[in-house]
Amino acid sequence: MILETKRLIIRSIQPTDEKAFIDMASDGSLWEIFGDCSECHKWMGEFISEAIKLEAEDNPYHEYLAYAIEDKNSHVVVGSVGSSYYEDFQEVGVTYFIGAKYRGNGYAAEALQCFVEYLFGRYPLKRLMATANVDNVASCKTLEKAGFSVIETKMHRDLYDECENMSNIYERIRGTTYHTS
Repeated sequence: MILETKRLIIRSIQPTDEKAFIDMASDGSLWEIFGDCSECHKWMGEFISEAIKLEAEDNPYHEYLAYAIEDKNSHVVVGSVGSSYYEDFQEVGVTYFIGAKYRGNGYAAEALQCFVEYLFGRYPLKRLMATANVDNVASCKTLEKAGFSVIETKMHRDLYDECENMSNIYERIRGTTYHTS
């Protein structure tokens, strides 16, 4: 899969992305998704192989779909965007991260907006979910820029969280419009 925005390429993960993903994990960028990543160099290759396999299955209701976000000019992998099946909501949700040294450029919102349009265009999804710790202001703003609305704020525990955290629960309904700011 290849999608393009003004500044980014969203593409299938490749085995050659392993080092970039390990580097982003070591800078703490994957903490909210995977928890402690101090040993990620041991399993990142397996994660990438599984992501390639899951993309071939083409089913957003099965575990996850993960894609690389690449800067169009430098061709450097700056993050990832994807979807995950949220068992607690029985819905497909979005996931994303940007490497620490690439944050603050609007890459996450740009990639997420494009990816959401792709998901709604490719699959018969009626809505998409997302969660963000209320203290993660940047992630909350990213979701809102991508057209997600808070439907609830409550204690929530994502898959790799050690404990529940106060989180915003977001949704984006198919056909809703969003405005960038």
